[in-house]
Order: sequence, then structure tokens, then C-alpha cells
Amino acid sequence: MKKRYLISALIVLSIASVFIGVKEISFLDIVNLRDDKIQILFLSRLPRLISIIVAGIGMSISGLIMQQITQNKFVSPTTAATIDSAKLGILVSLIIFSTSSTLTKMIVSFIFALAGSFLFMAILKKLKFKNAIIIPLLGIMLGNVIDSITTFFAYRYDLVQNISSWLQGNFSMIIKGRYELLYISIPLVFVAFMYANKFTLAGMGKDFSTNLGLNYNRVVNIGIAIVALISSIVVITVGRIPFLGLIIPNIVTMYQGDNLKKNLLPTALFGAVFLLFCDILGRLLIYPYEISIGLTVGVIGSFIFLYLLVRRNAQ
Repeated sequence: MKKRYLISALIVLSIASVFIGVKEISFLDIVNLRDDKIQILFLSRLPRLISIIVAGIGMSISGLIMQQITQNKFVSPTTAATIDSAKLGILVSLIIFSTSSTLTKMIVSFIFALAGSFLFMAILKKLKFKNAIIIPLLGIMLGNVIDSITTFFAYRYDLVQNISSWLQGNFSMIIKGRYELLYISIPLVFVAFMYANKFTLAGMGKDFSTNLGLNYNRVVNIGIAIVALISSIVVITVGRIPFLGLIIPNIVTMYQGDNLKKNLLPTALFGAVFLLFCDILGRLLIYPYEISIGLTVGVIGSFIFLYLLVRRNAQ
């Protein structure tokens, strides 16, 4: 997968994203410094573009790390109970810290996402037969249990609409002042680059990596912490984006193998390109109305996931 093609696609789609919307903006408007158009550009279009790119990069790399440390191509934040746990964390923050800042809600969501991910890994260690399909199904089942608990308490405290609207993946509400938390995921991506070789070794199994002198448990815990924090940031800022962390790493590794350090940059670029494409598609399909990014990525991602599933079974 050529990086220059991905970079070119990202630049083209980024430019297109800035000029697509209900309020028309042209290149001449920007050159002529029209005040109303400049305000739309800096208060809405550019924050939206930045949030899409950062969310795409973060969720894709999270999926790549999860697949590496679990040694399973169908594990991602959405199939390992991470997102569902973050959702429960948001509900708890709405109940207990209803008047607190978004940062506080993100911290609570991160704690729950981290706990849910560790619970999934603990259950995974107890399995004797680690089938490629059984592991993600186990994660989905655990996620459904956590989601059921969330739904019960949401009904109990009359917060069903709040939690539903909060988690619906949507970039239309992204404006200046409501997306800056996503910047926290940028240093986490650099940490992932620093630990890339160690994650690759950890993906070879506990016994093998320990014999090579790797502190397996510490590396796995760092990987899970990165995934949980990025997931909670994206969920609290944008909402739930299904399949992104699952399909993007699979497509990249299909062409480039399983070397995590080699795959990090293409995965980040492809994740940003894919999410940006889905966002633009959602804005154009029923223009001037908009389809949420969660629905667009969900539909396209489900078809890609089925293809990957069939391809896996055929091998």
C-alpha cells in the first residue's frame, strides 16, 4: 500500500471536505477574506476536518494494537468490549458528575474502558481454544452484557435519550471548542510508534517474547491503556464509530504483512482517508441533509467485514 497515494488522497479529500456543506464556500471567498465565510471555515469546517483525521488515525491504530497483542485479526475496540465499557463510563459520569466538564467525563469513560479491556484480556487468558472467530464473539458477548447494564441504568435514571444522542457517531456538531480533547490522542500515537517493535514481539506470544527479554505484561498493559484512552476520547467527542478499528488494520496487513512498526503509518493514513471519504459521502448522499458518520461507516464497514470473514474462512 503506497504511502504517497494515501497522502495524495488525504490532501484531495481534505480540500474537498472544507468546501462541502450546506453553507457554500468557494476559494474566492477565502482569497477575498469574506468575514462570514472565514468564520465558517475556522469555527466549523477546519475543526471538523481535524477531528475526522485525528479520530480516523486514533481508532485505526487502536485496532492495529489490539489485533497485535491478542494475536487475532477480528479483535478491535468494538469487538473487545472497550467501546461498550466507555459507553457505561459516560453514563456513570452523567449520573454522578452531571455538572462536571467534558474532561472529567472523559477520565471516567477512560477508567471504565480500561477496566473493560482488562476484563476481556483476563477472560481471553482463561480460554484453552483460541479460535479466530470465538475470541471476537466472546468480546461481542461481553460488550452486549455491559451494554445491557448501561441500558438498564439509562432507563432507571431517564437518560436513554442523553446516552443515545451522545454516542451517535456524528461530526456535524463538531465546532471550535468541542473537539480539542482529540488532541490528547496525538501523543498516544507517538507512544505507539515508540513501542511498535515491542508490540510486534508481544504478538508472538508470552513465552516467546519473554524468552527474548521482553516484559510481556507491561507491554500489553501499555497497549491496552493506549487503546482505552483513544477510544474514550473519540467516543466522548464524536461518538461511536463502528468497524473502523477492525477493517483498516486488516486491509493494511493484507498487503504489508504483520510488522506493526511498518504498518503504523499506512494504517494511520488509510484510517484518516477512509473516515474522511465516509464523512464526505454522508454529506452528499441526501444533500443538503446529512447521514451520520456512524451509519455510513457501519454500512460500508459491515460489507468489508463480511468479505474479510469469508476470505479468512477460505484460507
